[in-house]
Amino acid sequence: MELIQQYFSDFSPKQLEQFAALKDLYADWNSKINVISRKDMDNFYEHHVLHSLAIAAKFEFTKDMQVMDLGCGGGFPGIPLAIMFPETTFHLVDSINKKLKVVSEIAGAIGLDNLTTQHSRAEEIKNRKFDVVISRAVAPLKDLWYWSKPLIQKNKIALAGVPNGLICLKGGDLAQEIHESGCKPRVWEIEKIFPRQFFVEKYLLYIPVR
Repeated sequence: MELIQQYFSDFSPKQLEQFAALKDLYADWNSKINVISRKDMDNFYEHHVLHSLAIAAKFEFTKDMQVMDLGCGGGFPGIPLAIMFPETTFHLVDSINKKLKVVSEIAGAIGLDNLTTQHSRAEEIKNRKFDVVISRAVAPLKDLWYWSKPLIQKNKIALAGVPNGLICLKGGDLAQEIHESGCKPRVWEIEKIFPRQFFVEKYLLYIPVR
């Protein structure tokens, strides 16, 4: 928890309580439903919470925005971002229902009322549009963009003057993956945002919808 406060400091008492409660809640649920690698639990705040908040280091989600977390798994990056931006609505989507149960239970336990879940594949969502789609290491960029683009509202400036789009967290050598996607994302090295060994070769990517 102290690690998060090294990089972000403007939290309300409620937000601090919510972040502080996450590790024990995930440890408890992880013993029943494996949503996080066991070895990662020792580094929970760095590997999952701070990693998710790399998005918050570059993007400001505002009141009444609609954000979808595509393939949210156990709730990352959606849950940390929903804590960070309590006036933004987050919709977490995954094709594995037991993971969404964990998300819903944890959100309920910490009083996170700006978060909803949906058991679905992204391509099956037809009746909703979002300002932004976020994702963490779910699929190749080509696929993420193919699934996301139809779900993103166009021609609406939402992110502090930045057009709506896809924001995703990825790792490794991305040159071939970016080439195959046909996209030209803006790319940030997370190690330069959070100078820690874990974030070497981890990246934040942004593709706008114009």
